[in-house]
Amino acid sequence: MRLNQLFTVHLLWLTILLGPTVATAQVKPSKKPGPDTLRSISVDPRFFVPPGDTVLPGQKKPFTESQRLEGDNKRYLKRAVIPAVALIGAGIYTMGGDGILNSDDVFNYRHRVFPKFATNADDFAMLAPLVGLYGFNIISSQNRHELGRQTLLLLSSGALASAIVWPTKKLTDRDRPNGKPYAFPSGHTAYAFTIATFMDKEFRHKSPWVSVVSYGIAGGTGVLRVLNDAHWLSDVLAGAGVGIISVNTVYWVQAKLTKGGGLNTAMYPTVLPNGQMGMAMSVTF
Repeated sequence: MRLNQLFTVHLLWLTILLGPTVATAQVKPSKKPGPDTLRSISVDPRFFVPPGDTVLPGQKKPFTESQRLEGDNKRYLKRAVIPAVALIGAGIYTMGGDGILNSDDVFNYRHRVFPKFATNADDFAMLAPLVGLYGFNIISSQNRHELGRQTLLLLSSGALASAIVWPTKKLTDRDRPNGKPYAFPSGHTAYAFTIATFMDKEFRHKSPWVSVVSYGIAGGTGVLRVLNDAHWLSDVLAGAGVGIISVNTVYWVQAKLTKGGGLNTAMYPTVLPNGQMGMAMSVTF
């Protein structure tokens, strides 16, 4: 089944009169008019071109040029695939005790410097940006999407992260520093970076500090997982990569399906049930 679905909504029941209007209609009567007379209509093509600042369904503000390029393959490769592969690759590399700063070195340092460290903050810190996310929806109009679309994108990103994290934990079957199973990759870190990357997508154009704070909290979550003896360095590096690529993939797919960030719309003339001329809007998503 094709992913694209087409539905037509008759939104603008505009009667096109013979006088000058936004859409210029010219009627050419035949010599012998009758009930079945065909009329030739010429419509100004400018009528069909939506303004560049059009706010489409699901948006709160017109997309910036950068946001409209969300579905570009090279951009996706540069901003999602390469960073994620680098982080996951670094995690795998440090797993075996290799590298300048490997998992074993960090483990030994932790037990030497913070032997009694313990906190539950890492269970909640990763969710802190969500408070900012829904708070911004109340006090600000600068986020990219409406609340419903935001929630759908966030849940989709989290679902994709889960689909990567949990099967990988089962397959690798690596023990944690505290002896518990399923260390690689870190789920807490993956979700923390999922939320941080989502905040970056929605609010980067508003202020770069939103991204800085969100990624800082995500990185702090990973550090706390290591200090709590819940994960190795390799686990949190890979988890960060999973979170980054999950969100970027969801936004990339959405941009592909919606052809550049908003619903793909077109308008064309139609005949209303009463025989008058009107306009119809086609929305493809």
